[in-house]
Amino acid sequence: MYKWVRKQSSNTMPVTMSFKRRQTALVRVGDIRIGSDAPIAVQSMTNTDTADIDGTVAQVRALATAGSELVRITVNSAEAADAVPRIRERLDAAGVKVPLIGDFHFNGHKLLREYPDCAKALAKYRINPGNVGRGSKRDTQFAEMIEIACREDKPVRIGVNWGSLDQALLARLMDENNALPTPATAQTVMREAIVRSALESAALAEDVGLPHDRIILSAKVSAVQDLLAVYRLLAGRCDYPLHLGLTEAGMGSKGIVASTAGIGVLLADGIGDTIRVSLTPEPGGDRTQEVIVAQEILQTMGLRAFLPMVIACPGCGRTTSTYFQELAQRIQSHIRHRMPAWRAAHVGVEDMTVAVMGCVVNGPGESRHASLGISLPGTGERPVAPVYEDGEKTVTLKGDHIAEEFQDLIERYIDRKYPRRPAP
Repeated sequence: MYKWVRKQSSNTMPVTMSFKRRQTALVRVGDIRIGSDAPIAVQSMTNTDTADIDGTVAQVRALATAGSELVRITVNSAEAADAVPRIRERLDAAGVKVPLIGDFHFNGHKLLREYPDCAKALAKYRINPGNVGRGSKRDTQFAEMIEIACREDKPVRIGVNWGSLDQALLARLMDENNALPTPATAQTVMREAIVRSALESAALAEDVGLPHDRIILSAKVSAVQDLLAVYRLLAGRCDYPLHLGLTEAGMGSKGIVASTAGIGVLLADGIGDTIRVSLTPEPGGDRTQEVIVAQEILQTMGLRAFLPMVIACPGCGRTTSTYFQELAQRIQSHIRHRMPAWRAAHVGVEDMTVAVMGCVVNGPGESRHASLGISLPGTGERPVAPVYEDGEKTVTLKGDHIAEEFQDLIERYIDRKYPRRPAP
């Protein structure tokens, strides 16, 4: 399925690994490329009422600023459809060019037909084939949406979800399975139905006239083992780009762990062209957390770089002080805050690694491996903190202002190490 490819790091870190991806068609969504050799893209979705223009614009801006390269919005009513072009205009006026994806279900055909400005303003349509209509209406209403996508030259994600799977298809496959001498399990048939729904819907879309390179598929489930099985089946039967993610990952650490386990294994298999981490936010929580987790999955696996990596030791009996923990947190926050300015001014800053270590055991060694590292004193050690740049010890910090001095060293290192971007 994949092979290891050795890739030399741009600093003194050891050689890292990347994965050979499954070859797919290339789909363009606005200025974003999905599939083929394009970087694996990060997506997110608003949870505002789309008819609330102010609230939706604010959340799209926040998600885009956090690093979401595509943002999906719900289009479920006449008011929402009417708001979409005004949301697009407001974002463009603010310099936020992130493509908007319209999420359509039961009445999508009607909204796209009756609100042509909405159809034009969106960069992509997401259609759930299990929710476009029942019986004889299903294919007609699905085809109408595809015809509009063709007319507007828009790509489509055909997004199957096992919570809204086409029941007629499932019943047919269950009947066929029951007639076999040795029937498969119901779970196996369910997985096959999900894959079949995606592929048959894609074939219908092409029959209507949607070009092959305007189609992305997804097959969302909520259990990791089902996710792995379904996407492996799907990847083996088509060359459409695939959008990865659990449909309801959950809240907090459960959602993060489940998403990382499922998405990470598939990416290691070379499967996946764009991802979303569907976290349930805590009440009043920050929606942008799902973007950060998605970026960290890709960066930790060596597939993309978004921010300088901060390496920090977990602490032990040698580090009874919490100072190194506070410094690591402070440096992480400083990097995330400063990264937009660094990225605008310099080339390659996202490849930098920063080590914040807590004692002499691994501190100096780990600091030497990083672009820039600091080894703080552990319990009973001399109250000094040597700093290493590209493997060489450059200075020793001490006193009450180590954090401020180390942040200043990071700024100076970036100015010295990474070339300035040419003026536009």
